[in-house]
Amino acid sequence: MHPGIEPMLIERGFEVDLVPSISKEEVFEIIPKYHGLVVRSKMTIGKELIDRAVNLEFIARAGAGLDQIDPNTLTQRNITLLNAPEGNRDALGEHAVGMLLCLLNNMHRAHQQILNGVWDREGNRGYEIMGKTIGLIGFGNMGQAFAKKLQGFTSRIIAYDKYKTDLKTSLAQMTDISGIFEETDILSIHVPLTSETNAMVNYEFLSSFSKPIFLINTSRGEVLPLKDLVRAIGEGKVRGAALDVLENENLDELSTEELETLKALQASGKVLFTPHVGGWTFESYEKINLVLVDKIHSLYRSESK
Repeated sequence: MHPGIEPMLIERGFEVDLVPSISKEEVFEIIPKYHGLVVRSKMTIGKELIDRAVNLEFIARAGAGLDQIDPNTLTQRNITLLNAPEGNRDALGEHAVGMLLCLLNNMHRAHQQILNGVWDREGNRGYEIMGKTIGLIGFGNMGQAFAKKLQGFTSRIIAYDKYKTDLKTSLAQMTDISGIFEETDILSIHVPLTSETNAMVNYEFLSSFSKPIFLINTSRGEVLPLKDLVRAIGEGKVRGAALDVLENENLDELSTEELETLKALQASGKVLFTPHVGGWTFESYEKINLVLVDKIHSLYRSESK
């Protein structure tokens, strides 16, 4: 956590222990005495921990994704779950635009070529965003932030969200999944990781588009099986991909198959990688604090009325 969260909570009347170097075993040991728990994305919170947290009233996740937290156990215990997508949505929207510009104009590839003494103008001829149809799957905080950042590019933006079918917005034209498949030139994924979205963007999914697409994934790596992406790129179904997330982000612990898949994507020259930093800026690090502290404070303020 950004250290600024401690004085902000104390100012609102909370007692706080900021322990960034704590181990998982130590969390289990001390959790019974706490009423609230503030965590980052890599902290797994399951039934075993919740059962020990006898006084727990809320869990606050610094960021957007909640896939490491067991919601059913929280519901059974009446524990409130808070997150802060409002704190890093602008960072992610900007990052997705940056990745898109880099991908369409081969900046990542051209940069490396020049470092290697290769000057290839024709091989790095790019595409313009103007005039393209950009399809968004998932239109919550992150999808809407990306759509907002795209407004000046004179592109057409369509969006599909299974849980926002009646949404009225000027940022995008809402459509169904068949509309996404039929019209998209550039696809950007903005869904949470759930049992429903795990491996959703697989080979069959990528084969459903009526034309070759560019693909951006800033959501969760497990949504997009990389072996299926390798196949789709090889068959020309995907022109290029920008990935801020991977199925396995522990690069020192990749299986043989995972390593071969990653090398195949790298060798294609059509994939841009960043290390899960889409929503991780100096500004968002602090904004997440503000959002979480306000939500925690509001939780108890509303209960006291």
